[in-house]
Amino acid sequence: MSLHAFVDESRRNNTYLLAVALVSPGRLHKFRKALRGLLMPGQHELHCKKETPSRRKMIVSRLVAEQVSVRLYTRSCDWGDEQARQTCLGRLVTDLLDVDAHRMVLDSRDQRDRHDALTIRTALGHEAWSSNLVYEHCRSTNEELLWIADVVAWCYGSGGEWRERVMPVVESIVELDCP
Repeated sequence: MSLHAFVDESRRNNTYLLAVALVSPGRLHKFRKALRGLLMPGQHELHCKKETPSRRKMIVSRLVAEQVSVRLYTRSCDWGDEQARQTCLGRLVTDLLDVDAHRMVLDSRDQRDRHDALTIRTALGHEAWSSNLVYEHCRSTNEELLWIADVVAWCYGSGGEWRERVMPVVESIVELDCP
């Protein structure tokens, strides 16, 4: 099955979290429509840390009801956020190749997107031409499905009740060690 992957991050204390929502092509439109339906008047995106607790609960409940699927990649930030991100991203790309993913969309970080591009090209290596994986960076205001990864990363990183609420949509957690 050709999956689409939507990637966002969160940093909590000393842990970097990279979340990837995996969506089959047949569910892209349905999920986008459901997420747009959660926007408040005048709101252009869902961003978990900007939402009230009651809205967060409602949003997470909707993600659980829609049966979204998210993988988490975590790593200590002791040696810096960027190194932690690139370690997580390299592993994510390898895992996406294993499931024959077709498209990966990352929440843009402007100038720092070049770091991601280098890591992705390195992880693809000789498989760059033979894999079907294409990738792009875009703003979360332009791609609703990035909101899934944002919500899950924020809730998981918050721990406690929020982690418990979001765990039904977490497919796997990959904890990466420092090199």
